[in-house]
Amino acid sequence: MILIDLKKYRFLLVILLIAMSLGLAVNGSRWVIKMVYPLHYKELIFKYAEDYNLDPYLVAAIIRTESKFYEKAQSGKNARGLMQIAPITGEWASKELRVKGYDAEMLFVPDLNIMIGCWYLDRLRGEFQNDLPLMLAAYNGGSGNVRKWLNDPRYSSDGMTLDHIPFFETRAYVDKVLKSYKIYNMIYR
Repeated sequence: MILIDLKKYRFLLVILLIAMSLGLAVNGSRWVIKMVYPLHYKELIFKYAEDYNLDPYLVAAIIRTESKFYEKAQSGKNARGLMQIAPITGEWASKELRVKGYDAEMLFVPDLNIMIGCWYLDRLRGEFQNDLPLMLAAYNGGSGNVRKWLNDPRYSSDGMTLDHIPFFETRAYVDKVLKSYKIYNMIYR
């Protein structure tokens, strides 16, 4: 039997325990962060993000902000599903995308909801020249409002960017999505 003099190796044991603790803390915190920032419906998100040339982590950040990944979510304004699509937007998109037998209840189906949400984001990207804050403001507050704000010197000094978003909900929404988007990129990319 070999006996080890622990006093002699005390320093190495302390270093080993510190290294193990740091490793557990880093891996444990990543696990906790992934619980707070999940990536449910990953296959659908990646499929439609690719179809519409969007970053899938942006789509995930929007879904997290809109519905916390709850497919049956419904807002007070009747927006539905994961990406909180308004029935009127769903109707418009379903015509453009040739969805057969469209009904607003179909917005609770993750596949259709994510497809329409990505299609709509792609439309907003074209309308607002790929300016992410404007796209997000339009996704939440409506593209008509964003165009009005861009033409109002109280909200835009150059007519191209928003210096101030007058709707508190939309301002908070843009901040939340951008924050979530950064975090999704950090933990999943």
